[in-house]
Amino acid sequence: MRATFKSFNCISTCCRNHVFHRSRSKPPPTHIIAPTRFFFFVFVFSRSILPPCRHFSVNNSVSGREKVGGFLFPKYMDFIKAILKRDPSGYDTVAVRENKKSYTYDQIVTSAWNTSDLLRDSGLNVEYGTNGFANLNGARIAIFAKPSAEFVAGLFGIWLGGGIAVPLALSHPEEELLYVMNDSEVSMILSTAEHQEPMKSVAAKCAAQYSLIPEVSSIMSKSDRIDNYEHDHLPESKLRTKFADSLTTDGDDSALIIYTSGTTGKPKGVVHTHKSISAQVQMLIEAWDYSSEDTFLNCLPLHHVHGLFNALLAPLYAGSVVEFLPKFSVRGVWQRLSESYPEDGSTVIDAITVFTGVPTMYTWLLQSYDQMDPKSQSSCSYAAHKLRLMMCGSSALPLPIMKQWESVTGHRLLERYGMTEFVMALSNPIKGERRGGTVGKPLPQVEAKILVDKENDPNASGIGELCIRSPSLFKEYWKRHEATTESFTDDGFFKTGDTVKVDENDYYIIMGRTNADIMKVGGFKLSALEIESVLLEHPAISECAVLGLPDKDYGEAVCVIIVPQVDAMSGNLQDLKASLSLKELQAWSKKKLAPYKIPTKLVIWEKLPRNAMGKVNKKDLKKLLQQQP
Repeated sequence: MRATFKSFNCISTCCRNHVFHRSRSKPPPTHIIAPTRFFFFVFVFSRSILPPCRHFSVNNSVSGREKVGGFLFPKYMDFIKAILKRDPSGYDTVAVRENKKSYTYDQIVTSAWNTSDLLRDSGLNVEYGTNGFANLNGARIAIFAKPSAEFVAGLFGIWLGGGIAVPLALSHPEEELLYVMNDSEVSMILSTAEHQEPMKSVAAKCAAQYSLIPEVSSIMSKSDRIDNYEHDHLPESKLRTKFADSLTTDGDDSALIIYTSGTTGKPKGVVHTHKSISAQVQMLIEAWDYSSEDTFLNCLPLHHVHGLFNALLAPLYAGSVVEFLPKFSVRGVWQRLSESYPEDGSTVIDAITVFTGVPTMYTWLLQSYDQMDPKSQSSCSYAAHKLRLMMCGSSALPLPIMKQWESVTGHRLLERYGMTEFVMALSNPIKGERRGGTVGKPLPQVEAKILVDKENDPNASGIGELCIRSPSLFKEYWKRHEATTESFTDDGFFKTGDTVKVDENDYYIIMGRTNADIMKVGGFKLSALEIESVLLEHPAISECAVLGLPDKDYGEAVCVIIVPQVDAMSGNLQDLKASLSLKELQAWSKKKLAPYKIPTKLVIWEKLPRNAMGKVNKKDLKKLLQQQP
């Protein structure tokens, strides 16, 4: 599969070189296609080398599945089918752990069926359903629960019943929750007992029903395979009957609505289908070698694709164990890793093998490590070295953090790139060179291109907007037909809104959000992320955010908000402002940055405001700074 796609890239490069670059100068990188050249490129290939309309909906049906590239993608809700139809000996295998309790696939599936029955029997008003022929007619069902076995059972139960799941953010205030529920027209909220009272109140305000997720029985064991325990599992024949009844849901039907973070406007509901979900988890399993031998430590929120897909759905599809740490804590992570791999070399059955997080988590873990005594440092470092894989994403990983993490743990973090609209599209390799400051290359079956704006980039430097076409692409923005249409090119590529370039080895480099991280200073187009990565090398800077503020002479001025290092924070903030001056920072920056990239404004704060995924909302920061005298 990878070889086939590589061949396609090589052929396309040769064709572009021949048709568009007759000079002997070096051609542009493989994936760059200027708009004026692109349409001719598509025409040439559609008439010669490529099959007609290389889209991912081409149907080569094989036993109820659609063949796309090298994959057989599901025609029906194959994700759930894969869970239910696993080898019967795997029913008693642990799927989820949390709070010292283990839950088997059998126990979660039993609770999921109970949830599905509850939803079917609840008399939901599904007049505005979207699927037309499923039991719940595509009714939207919200889930408000901490990462847990109940969350998983609730999600699976919604899908088994033919509903559309809408995961809610635990950290959001009531006003934002109501926006999501009213916008998606939620019919019911599923929750757990600890959130019962506030969710009843919220449900009443949006005219939705409320119910508790049926309890998932647990087993008190650290073993991955439980041979003797009392459980009330569904007989295999009953599973088959119930599953056959649910197959009226088609792979193209809506299954999930995840709301964007709203950093560039009002949050939009991103609709994924059963097919796009299954396509994505299969792509991740192949790209990152997920298997039944893995145990994931998941301390990410589940209303975001990072925690939901990368660290839950794909692992479960692969037969892995997912252990929830419902709320991230540096002490909890280091302790769990140390428990997994004692320094005496003894074997622990439930040892963690995979950890994935956001850059802020790794920053805090390193700060905690630096404050440990030598014995604790030795224990944590030894344990971290033993993991199979460590990944990072959701925002840019500063190079100093990557290097420091590698020196402590031996792991070069695997950086990848994704968005709510397609989950994951680019990744550094599981085997091979992981290049710092890049997000790697397209995943299997993903096509990427860069749209170069020739008017504003007359030199065709290769910097432009990244566009993605993938089997995992979302179906639509909920109730926003115009926004959906505008976000795609004529040939089916999604316009990400991210400015990128590729290096000499075709690794993608994210320059930033076009409308938030790209600044125009005196005619130069600058990347805030590039400047941030350099400033983070300063010994007194722990965190920083660079943004462009209006300037009457240069269009925009480079402003940096700095959070000092932990040692420096022990002092008075006013003293810090005096010791780390703009003049001192500019003098330091001259050795590392071009003159027009050096900050001209400096603000020092004790911390940067971040959302649940560690992202900084620069739109809000700009408003805040412009309001200050």
